Amino acid sequence: MNNNSAKSPMIVSFGEMLIDFVPDVAGVSLAESYAFIKAPGGAPANVACAIAKLGGNAAFIGKVGDDEFGHMLANLLNKSGVNSDGICFDKDARTALAFVTLKADGQREFMFYRSPSADMLLKESELKLDLIKQAKIFHYGSISLISEPCKSAHMAAMKAAKQAGVLLSYDPNVRLPLWPSPEAARDGIKSIWDQADFVKVSDDEVEFLTKGDPKKDDVVMSLWNDNFKLLIVTDGPEGCRYFSKKFKGKVNGYKVKTVDTTGAGDAFVGAFLQAVAKDPNLFNDENKLKEALVFANACGAISTTQKGAIPSLPDKAQAENLIKEAK
Repeated sequence: MNNNSAKSPMIVSFGEMLIDFVPDVAGVSLAESYAFIKAPGGAPANVACAIAKLGGNAAFIGKVGDDEFGHMLANLLNKSGVNSDGICFDKDARTALAFVTLKADGQREFMFYRSPSADMLLKESELKLDLIKQAKIFHYGSISLISEPCKSAHMAAMKAAKQAGVLLSYDPNVRLPLWPSPEAARDGIKSIWDQADFVKVSDDEVEFLTKGDPKKDDVVMSLWNDNFKLLIVTDGPEGCRYFSKKFKGKVNGYKVKTVDTTGAGDAFVGAFLQAVAKDPNLFNDENKLKEALVFANACGAISTTQKGAIPSLPDKAQAENLIKEAK
């Protein structure tokens, strides 16, 4: 564990951890790909690693297979400085796999192997509730809402966090191939919408959830809920926009040579949550908020310059350098 992590407030990520197989050459279809690079992934796990890489205190709760890949992932979390006490191993199900196509511009398409995978089989009885209750922030996505028993475990974890006064952070991470239909995805993602204190969505996700133009603020605000402290829309290389009860604005992104956008949103979220854990007053102070978002944008940008989500996560010095260079 890194030294300052024990003292700083804990952020617990909940959900899936899997292996992404990424083609060694961008711009080809899965069928045309000759070789694949094995890259650990799963958005909530990426977020935990992003926080730890920045010197924060991160824990992960989820389930993997009792197989080579599952143990590899658990070991990777440990090596990254993430608390892995909340990981369970399933004797009967495999760790999930995803084959990811990288288009020429680094954007992605996914093909998943989960039938069912271990992450879907996490049961409420397997939750480390004491870990959740100790957290400052509880972070989750929507993939854990797709099927039982994981959905019930997700709901119970959220409830325990809320009752303990923990901040709830939600990044839906829309993955349409995993849902029965686009409508089911929309309904499932929105079913817990009003529970969160903080929500981060990408511009594409705004378009999917609203069927409107994500560039328009009134379209974004149709997603607003009065329980929110903050809603953030990430606009890829353009940066991000923020919306709260008191203010709204935009923070510009960074131009970098993008290789693979996998995990960019997770690097952004990890950096931002780390700032919130240190100073929850961010939500009420626009200058502090903007400062945190400048840093989060830099982390997101750097993570796109290398293949794979976790290996490309930046540390504090790298992000600060990019911000300095851009000035």
